[in-house]
Amino acid sequence: MELANRVSTLTPSTTLEITAKAKALKDAGHDVIGLGAGEPDFNTPQHIIDAAIKAMNEGLTKYTPSGGLSSLKDAIIDKFKDDQQLTYAQNEIIVCVGAKHALYTLFQVIINPGDEVIIPTPYWVSYPEFVKLAEGTPVFVEGKEANDFKITAEQLKAAITPKTKAVVINSPSNPTGMIYTAEELKALGEVCLQNDILIISDEIYEKLIYGDNKHISIAQLSPELKNQTIIINGVSKSHSMTGWRIGYAAGDSKIIKAMTNLASHSTSNPTSISQYAAIEAYRGPQEPVETMRKAFEERLNKIYDLLIEIPGFTCIKPQGAFYFFPNAKEAAEMTGYENVDAWVKALLEEEKVALVPGSGFGAPDNVRLSYATSLDLLEGAVTRIKHFMENNQK
Repeated sequence: MELANRVSTLTPSTTLEITAKAKALKDAGHDVIGLGAGEPDFNTPQHIIDAAIKAMNEGLTKYTPSGGLSSLKDAIIDKFKDDQQLTYAQNEIIVCVGAKHALYTLFQVIINPGDEVIIPTPYWVSYPEFVKLAEGTPVFVEGKEANDFKITAEQLKAAITPKTKAVVINSPSNPTGMIYTAEELKALGEVCLQNDILIISDEIYEKLIYGDNKHISIAQLSPELKNQTIIINGVSKSHSMTGWRIGYAAGDSKIIKAMTNLASHSTSNPTSISQYAAIEAYRGPQEPVETMRKAFEERLNKIYDLLIEIPGFTCIKPQGAFYFFPNAKEAAEMTGYENVDAWVKALLEEEKVALVPGSGFGAPDNVRLSYATSLDLLEGAVTRIKHFMENNQK
């Protein structure tokens, strides 16, 4: 039987590919350091776990509304008021099975065949796949390394065609950790308003900000931009709840209603127990969020200084999220590999360090290293990468 055309166009995830190879080596008894993780290495805070247990014991294990519990929507609405001074109504919020599902559902309801979505590179691996699954066309605009991997208003304007439907903004970014300033967002927003382009603002890493940097939502900048923006967020990264699968979208009620209708025929509803846990995540103590953020910042500062000493590596210091995204092109050339992908595979085989090649993010000269793991493992990984470079330089 032939598969549907829509899945034949999908690109396999390089993140999962390298993770699978690393797991196979580990299962074979090798000491592998994996830096591919896209999730915090902390357990979900205990008060959130306790809230889930309480919900189960009280029998709150049944279907919920497709768009999420009213009480969770209220918690999300209050979060927006507190953090971004944004006001949303219940019919402008949908709770989904993770932020990934929110994005997938959003593209399904806004894209017609042939519609174009502008995606800055480097990008999170699933953005173009979501667009293709909706029979749209991803249009890539390079966020140049010289501009901290961010696109400009001029670049955005040049990429717009009569078929352009939306643009994706991910700040803080996975994989680069870069953050758009208010001025940069305002300039991008003006282009979107002038051309009636929907802004999809992925803010899943908003709580993981370092140094003097600040997270700004483009929707904060004006009522017009708020009306033009769908915000995507969730509790996965902020509260170490990746496996609970709770994300959400906020924005135009017409779009949210369409997303809710689609969700009613696909997932029925997000997991009831996870929703009660997410209510506690937002309503309960926030100290664990700051504890995790401080731990990531400590790792960032310590490992960055070591990372830039690796021969052939150059790296812009991340401002948020928990990834380094160094340029490793020179490292590959110094060791005689034809490209960075080949260099990454050789590093895994020889030194048992698993990095994610940047090709999966639309940046083939780079690699992604997650620092969502212990300092000891991170320091060990840097030592092994240095050893690999010393042993293989041509």
